[in-house]
Amino acid sequence: MNKKAILFSLFLTLLFPVAFAQTNIIDEVVWIVGDEAIFRSEIEEQRIRAQYEGVAFDGDPYCVIPEQLAIQKLFLHQAVLDSVEVSEGQVMGRVEMQLNYYISQIGSKEKVEEYFGKNVVDLREELRDVVRSQMIIQQMQQKLTGDIKSTPADVRRFYNALPQDSIPTVPAQVELQIISVEPPVPLEEINRVKDRLREFSDRINNGSADFSVLARLYSEDTESAKRGGELDFMGRGQLVPEYAAVAFNLQDPTKVSRVVESEFGFHIIQLMEKRGDRIKTRHILLKPRVSLDDKNKATHKLDSVAALIRSDKMTFEQAVLHFSQDKNTALNAGLMLNENTGSSKFEYQDLPPEVAKVVYSMNVGEISKPFSMINSKNKEVVAIVKVKSKVETHKANLTDDYQMLKSYYESKKGEEFITNWIKKKQQETYISIDPDWSNCEFQYPGWIK
Repeated sequence: MNKKAILFSLFLTLLFPVAFAQTNIIDEVVWIVGDEAIFRSEIEEQRIRAQYEGVAFDGDPYCVIPEQLAIQKLFLHQAVLDSVEVSEGQVMGRVEMQLNYYISQIGSKEKVEEYFGKNVVDLREELRDVVRSQMIIQQMQQKLTGDIKSTPADVRRFYNALPQDSIPTVPAQVELQIISVEPPVPLEEINRVKDRLREFSDRINNGSADFSVLARLYSEDTESAKRGGELDFMGRGQLVPEYAAVAFNLQDPTKVSRVVESEFGFHIIQLMEKRGDRIKTRHILLKPRVSLDDKNKATHKLDSVAALIRSDKMTFEQAVLHFSQDKNTALNAGLMLNENTGSSKFEYQDLPPEVAKVVYSMNVGEISKPFSMINSKNKEVVAIVKVKSKVETHKANLTDDYQMLKSYYESKKGEEFITNWIKKKQQETYISIDPDWSNCEFQYPGWIK
């Protein structure tokens, strides 16, 4: 199993909280790793949870699960020795994300409580320990492999030694430059949205409507709308400034804020809970609509700009400086950056869908016709794009894909290091396995001495 698989199996194991404790299980210690015990109940709980989640194990779960737990304990013990810690804020941020994921998948907080057989407060505390262990293990692995580096000669030898069928395939990628214009929103439309939100506030404050119901029906923040407008616990720096300035001043959970304008649109906000320097709020977001007339004007403007570029009267880079209203790309010659990788190269599925559809059949150097899209701030803009470079799907090579091969090589070296580290720890650690639980083909045979 490679390092990625190790991490994945540990992640699955750690996400199996003690939420399915079976009162009819006669508990017993089945493994001892160092001074830590692994109980039959832990294994059974995780097996049941995996069954509920449809997770398949590569082998007998009564062999796979205890081995995963044992590997965790090796990492956690080493983390204590090396003083590896994680901040409580990071832990709770991840916990809230996990809880909100459960709610979005299962349907509501009440359904989550029914599904797990306990209230959200208790579930949060369980997840807190689980997530802390998960994050510590991840940091411990990063510390162990952090010094793995490579030279160009290392990468070249690694690549030349790869069997042909083991050379990774690089998916099609494009680099794009963009010019976008945000059509103005009429004042009448802004006032309409603000009046609508004030109406919602009045109905909530006088008790004739429930905030969460209105959020589900009307909020244009589609993800939080599924949860009745609820956001995760967040610090001030995680929220846009205008939202944070109002939200952190709210005191009464029964009241609704004034209408707040941010880069995403207009909100009303309700405080749900404060916990230190973090707050949980819910909101309703409405976005003013651009008029068809203003959209047509923006389209005509960019059509003219594209014509100037095609006739060599202006370069694309000059047009970006003069016309683009996209602050993220305007100072970068219009070059789009992939938020997931930090690179300027995109696989098609990582592009905004409107952009991917336009550029798929374009050639390098070609400029698109104007098209409408939703930008990263969920606002409708009109844009044109230029294909700066395009690479078709191909087998990786040292000339075009050196950085990818370098990462691949270092990942492989990390996998080998982690595997050897586990084998070494097996020899140094006291391990006892109940004979009834030892008849297994373990991934690491060194458990049985």
